[in-house]
Amino acid sequence: MSAQPDRTASVPPLTLDAARGVLDAQPFSRLVGAELAAFEPGRAELRVPLRAELLQQFGFVHGGLFGYAVDNALTFAGGSVLGPSVVTRGFAVEYLRPGQGALLIARAEAVSHSRRQALCRCDVFVQDEQGDETHCAAAQGTIAVIDLAGREPV
Repeated sequence: MSAQPDRTASVPPLTLDAARGVLDAQPFSRLVGAELAAFEPGRAELRVPLRAELLQQFGFVHGGLFGYAVDNALTFAGGSVLGPSVVTRGFAVEYLRPGQGALLIARAEAVSHSRRQALCRCDVFVQDEQGDETHCAAAQGTIAVIDLAGREPV
């Protein structure tokens, strides 16, 4: 068995514009209207303007949208310290209260990382029309480096 080369050693850091390009390459992110508002080493902020199609039957933000925002915010925060070839290994979300408002904001940070994985935390807020934020969910997840060169084409 031969050793695999370390493909993470020379990965240049992503800029905010490059990270926005990664988000825009995700069809589902375009569908929900997600925007990467901040991206810097160890931190990312994802925003989704809320509309009727993203709510559940009681008018609250759908839990699936919280999960989407957590997943992507965690992955961008992890990717900011690991490089662009990363995937979510897993995450857990605790819903604190229902969300109602105009804008969903997921703020994530890398808490700790090695060369191959990062432990990240995310807080999700819903902002109302006046700009006031309500903390609606908290999450934690692990982001891992993936070797895309060794993957079979999909």
